[in-house]
Amino acid sequence: MSTAMNFGTKSFQPRPPDKGSFPLDHFGECKSFKEKFMKCLRDNNFENALCRNESKEYLECRMERQLMAQEPLGKLGFGDLVDGQSEAKSKY
Repeated sequence: MSTAMNFGTKSFQPRPPDKGSFPLDHFGECKSFKEKFMKCLRDNNFENALCRNESKEYLECRMERQLMAQEPLGKLGFGDLVDGQSEAKSKY
């Protein structure tokens, strides 16, 4: 007697990952950028606004190495840094 379950002709259809989901950096290609960002956070009492340049560099590294989808930096919240202005300059 066969008890195999037949679910019809449905087959698995792969889909791209959700937004914000990306591969891990298994080979450490962006490790130096990550370490620089983490050091900045520790040195600045984990105030991430003070480490935006390091964050931008880390994300640029990931995009260059196809560890995340290419996105305009302005769309990622770095529009003011792309134009050559630093956050400190724009506050005054």
